[in-house]
Amino acid sequence: MQNMRGPDPAKMKTAGRLISMMMGLILSFFQSLAGQLRSGQFTFQGWIISLALSIAVSWLIGYIVPMGKVSQSICRKLKCPEGSLKARIAESAVSDLIFSPFITLANVLLAWRNIPPQARPPFLPMFLPSLGISLLIGFVLVFIFQPICKKFVLSRVFGNKGDAR
Repeated sequence: MQNMRGPDPAKMKTAGRLISMMMGLILSFFQSLAGQLRSGQFTFQGWIISLALSIAVSWLIGYIVPMGKVSQSICRKLKCPEGSLKARIAESAVSDLIFSPFITLANVLLAWRNIPPQARPPFLPMFLPSLGISLLIGFVLVFIFQPICKKFVLSRVFGNKGDAR
């Protein structure tokens, strides 16, 4: 039940974590797949390992970083009206900039370490192009899927209305 000051903070925290976990799964699935395909060395086993690592990293981030509060704070500073296109773009960029670099770093580091030392290229030339692609893919995925995940989770946590009000 809601108190007079708004939605129950415990439910909001739960909803935020669930949304982060769902977004982490989506980002991890597609970014690890893109990374494996881009490498030219796709193996199912390699993709599963990359996916598991990505999920672990994204869930750790989602557990530590209160994405809803961070996004709301950025939107307030940018004076984005709630639900506007500007707010959606800002929220997507914030989530992408928090999740994608760490997911990419973990996966590129894993791939780089699996290359024999005598054949191992420098790390940055491997990392930077992957980061660029991951940021692009991540932004599009967050922009598309975050509202869907939010609506799904909020409807489960707060009832059929689909919002926390």
